[in-house]
Amino acid sequence: MIKKIAFLFFGLIFANSVFGQRFAYVDSDFILSQIPEYNQAQEQLDQLSKKWEGEIASLYSEVEALRQAYQAEKVLLTEEMQKEREAIIARKEQEARNLQLKYFGADGELFKKRKELVKPIQDQVYNAVQEVARRRKLDFVFDKSSELIMLYANPDNDVSDEVLEKLGYRR
Repeated sequence: MIKKIAFLFFGLIFANSVFGQRFAYVDSDFILSQIPEYNQAQEQLDQLSKKWEGEIASLYSEVEALRQAYQAEKVLLTEEMQKEREAIIARKEQEARNLQLKYFGADGELFKKRKELVKPIQDQVYNAVQEVARRRKLDFVFDKSSELIMLYANPDNDVSDEVLEKLGYRR
């Protein structure tokens, strides 16, 4: 009997705490798409990326041209000349790989530039979300754009417009 009463008591407390929580969501993709500075930063990053991809593709084309020339002339070359050509091709290929890592690696130039251009904007959005959540006394705010799966989202709980307003961007 005491177990049943304790179970009922804890069940009521748990149910009350769950129903007492307030949730909302934002669509960070939507918010960021409404911020001109973010769109400019993305364009700048895309241009840099295309430029660097072109440089890397050019180096790989050189490697391929060297490889084809080597294959065509291989029968005419001495063993020492073959090794020399293979070393040249390997160095050029390594140069292309190094450049690729320099630009697109985990700590590469693109990562650093993205951090420089985009992170301050993302921080502004994050701070605005926190302020809106505090003002509306929300317990949780989810990002609809992230990997979080929402099976249902009541549009009344979308605070994306308020976050944009807090950032100074009105629709």
